[in-house]
Amino acid sequence: MSAAYDDTNIFAKILRGELPCYKIFEDDAALAFMDIMPRTQGHCLVIPKVPARNVLDIPPDDLSKLIPRVQKVAQAAKIAMQADGITLHQYNEPAGGQVIFHLHFHVMPRFAGIELRPHTGQMEKAEVLEANRDKIIAALN
Repeated sequence: MSAAYDDTNIFAKILRGELPCYKIFEDDAALAFMDIMPRTQGHCLVIPKVPARNVLDIPPDDLSKLIPRVQKVAQAAKIAMQADGITLHQYNEPAGGQVIFHLHFHVMPRFAGIELRPHTGQMEKAEVLEANRDKIIAALN
């Protein structure tokens, strides 16, 4: 059994508008935004609006609403970044690599022959995040 959901996590704060984000997409079920420490150009995140720690505890009906949004953002990110493919990462619990305990999917455009950058904790420049966000938004429309 996993721990209880903690509504002080960074993604809960973003959902409540307490912290800013480079928003790509939002509707009643999900929010998508740029990862500020990207491992590839166009790396973004898609999160549910329901309070779920991870895929192990989200109600199935809410997960079924989230997955089409993940797909939509992945398709737009691939087009926007002119990527060769997409990698999705989704971690569950500390042993599974999860660090932020609000369910989230990493959407990472991939390019043939180029490895993912390591997660260094280095924040990307705002102008780069804004430019990539704007490209992905344009591809959504």
